Amino acid sequence: MPSMTVSMRKPSEPIAAFPIRDAEDLAKALVEIGNLLDAQPGSAGEARLEVLSVLVRDYEARHYPMPPPDPVEAIKFRLEQQGLTTKALEGVIGTRTRVFEVLNRKRPLSLRMIRNLHDRFGIPYESLLGTGEQPPRAPSQRKKERKRA
Repeated sequence: MPSMTVSMRKPSEPIAAFPIRDAEDLAKALVEIGNLLDAQPGSAGEARLEVLSVLVRDYEARHYPMPPPDPVEAIKFRLEQQGLTTKALEGVIGTRTRVFEVLNRKRPLSLRMIRNLHDRFGIPYESLLGTGEQPPRAPSQRKKERKRA
């Protein structure tokens, strides 16, 4: 996992930190992080900023988990990011009618659509599936794997 900063302190130098166990500890850590944002690279303050940031990220991941994004919202967001219209989805999802069925939640994304959206627009599988998983293999691929085994 990439760090927020590139610490140049020696690993053997101790960095004082406290566990974040509740909302009060979290608030204290966030205040301290705010005060350390201008710390000089390689300084003790910069190293402490990095440690506190990891502790806060861990606490928030445990206590405030983010649900997976809605697949339709992920598609709309990516189109907006790239300055594209729904016309760009034609051929990736299917016909214009199919595109609007998907965007209006009248038709679910198929495995083919998910793969095409990922390949063409770089939308993560986790966002398109809404589960944090890679898409399942097509039945023909599973049969080939069983034959090899």
